[in-house]
Amino acid sequence: MSTLNKVIDQLFPETLKILSDLIKFQTVSGSPNIKLIEYCESRLGKLGAVSFKTLNESTQQANLFSTINGKKKLNGDGIILSGHTDVVPASPKEWSSDPYVSREQDNKIYGRGSCDMKGFIACTLAVAPLFASENLKKPIHFSYTYDEETACLGAPLMLADLKKRKINYSACIIGEPTSMKAVTAHKGYNEYVTHFTGLSGHASDPEHGVSAVEYAIRYSNKLMELRNELKKRKPIKTIFSPSYTTLQVGKINGGIGTNVIADKCTINWEARPVAIEDGEFINKNIDSYTEKTLLPEMRKVYPKANIKKVTVGEVVGFDEKEGSEAVNLVCNLTGDNSKDVVSFGTEAGLFQKFGISAVVCGPGSIEQAHTVDEYITFDQLKLCLKTLLDLKEILKV
Repeated sequence: MSTLNKVIDQLFPETLKILSDLIKFQTVSGSPNIKLIEYCESRLGKLGAVSFKTLNESTQQANLFSTINGKKKLNGDGIILSGHTDVVPASPKEWSSDPYVSREQDNKIYGRGSCDMKGFIACTLAVAPLFASENLKKPIHFSYTYDEETACLGAPLMLADLKKRKINYSACIIGEPTSMKAVTAHKGYNEYVTHFTGLSGHASDPEHGVSAVEYAIRYSNKLMELRNELKKRKPIKTIFSPSYTTLQVGKINGGIGTNVIADKCTINWEARPVAIEDGEFINKNIDSYTEKTLLPEMRKVYPKANIKKVTVGEVVGFDEKEGSEAVNLVCNLTGDNSKDVVSFGTEAGLFQKFGISAVVCGPGSIEQAHTVDEYITFDQLKLCLKTLLDLKEILKV
């Protein structure tokens, strides 16, 4: 057995323990993650890491940015290992076991967030002591964010703070589940909630009410028309599949009964643009339809009727860059020069927009993300550990 494999075997039980600890924190998007952040900060702090947090208004959600310089005091460009701490909701009734208690079976570890993406965070924390024990050429940074799953709400706050601190960075590895393949581009991600306010009344007298549900359906149908138009707008040359901007209505909620005209309704919808112009096209057309068609009809009956579109978040896409330092670094580490593009969104575009060379590469398959009985395989965790250990060797003096 090689020395590297021995080190991986030594680190692996601690990696599983850390991952099990992380899964216990029920950090569903929008809920507090401060306890998890404090857990990570404590582990890194014991290694001499210098950390700072950026908190939201409630102070119960936070980003953590920690730096390990190794045995030297370094001020040069550093490598960022970045992961989000939030997870999507899990319905315990649908799972084979408690989604927030890890379960090991058949060389897999099950639990919400095991794949997306607490597995990567666990690997970085497991390897952190080895970074701290070395003389490093560059600092290694650990970036853990909140609410990535809801339009990347946390990362911009952290990046704005980094800008004030005037620290230089050479590359960022975002550890989303890619089966440890280098991902070099993805679409943007725009998320919206549209609220409809009508006038309630008895269903037998529809002329004297304004059904918020009815107008929400018409609004949704218009979005579906725009979805078909987006297919016609697809670029001649594209690296994405599907090759066009997608648009989806994910949730409609309104009404209290069949015999009552609904005065409230809400639609949650999203778009994943291949180009900024497509996002502008969607908003321009749906806003025009709202102002020129739907609202005038609603207000003929009820002047206080309203439609309000709220932007949850608009996440920039991640563009493929020739000669990317981050991509070259990961390809060198993994020994795999193949590159991939994906349709799901990440924080990579935000780091790139900030001026940091970025790549998406992490353990686990995206096919397991957000699923019932989510899991990550032991092999993927070990492959991630190997990649991080190889990174340590590259950064050694």
